[in-house]
Amino acid sequence: MAFTETKTKSDPDAPAPVEKDRLRKLLAQSERPAAPSAWAAARTFGWRSMLKIKHVPEQLSDILVFPILMLLMFTYLFGGAIAGGTGDYLQFLLPGIMVMSIAMTTMYTGMSVNIDIQKGVTDRFRTLPIWRAAPMVGYLLADVFRYAAAGVIMFGTGMVMGYRPAGGADGVLLGIALLLVFAFSFSWLWTWLGVITRSEKTVMSISMSIMFPMTFLSNVMVDPSTMPGWLQPIVKNTPISQLVDGVRGLFDGNVQSGAVTTTLIWCAGFIAVFGFLTVRAYNRK
Repeated sequence: MAFTETKTKSDPDAPAPVEKDRLRKLLAQSERPAAPSAWAAARTFGWRSMLKIKHVPEQLSDILVFPILMLLMFTYLFGGAIAGGTGDYLQFLLPGIMVMSIAMTTMYTGMSVNIDIQKGVTDRFRTLPIWRAAPMVGYLLADVFRYAAAGVIMFGTGMVMGYRPAGGADGVLLGIALLLVFAFSFSWLWTWLGVITRSEKTVMSISMSIMFPMTFLSNVMVDPSTMPGWLQPIVKNTPISQLVDGVRGLFDGNVQSGAVTTTLIWCAGFIAVFGFLTVRAYNRK
């Protein structure tokens, strides 16, 4: 004869009775947590990007190796031919090569954005109650660390090679600050490309097609006055050339206020145009 075991009220395994009215009142009285501010959300996503560097330190090779190789090669291979000596050429080259290296490093921002989109990570971000542009701003905030590290490494290498800034510490800090502001603003272009393109390879190919003419068609390595007359106005008025003039003037203690002002105008334009296009494409993708 089979017996069925029934649970009684004293049975510890029996589920506790639920008072629905009381539970409803408790849930109704609880307040929803406030949404994070725009700055807090952007800072959190910036820290997320920084953690990627921590776990994959190999991605720092572009700011540890590439800038130093560029500085060494251009100084010792072309210094004698262009300026008659490596010492004089280093004084002219270092600010320009810093601009060139950091400007080219900004391309990796678009690749990081595109990788997250292809993996579906950004789909989860869009479901969060946060400022919609916070992930994009977070990428750029983390990259500012990369730019600053590249600038410090290149400047330190130049000092070892014999570079001496006539503008002193204040001029160097202001020059690096101007360079970082430009890099942050310029990165919005690549962020927009990372959102609208289909693959990271496409981002890289388009970025290289833009960056190589822009950096070499400038005053980074040679004085524009040595170029053909029809080319000089084009070279002197590119964003890279204006930035190089501003940074070089601050480093040398001969501040060119026109170049600094023009660079800041370019920065505002990059943020206004490509920041708007990035957020718009990100919300619609």
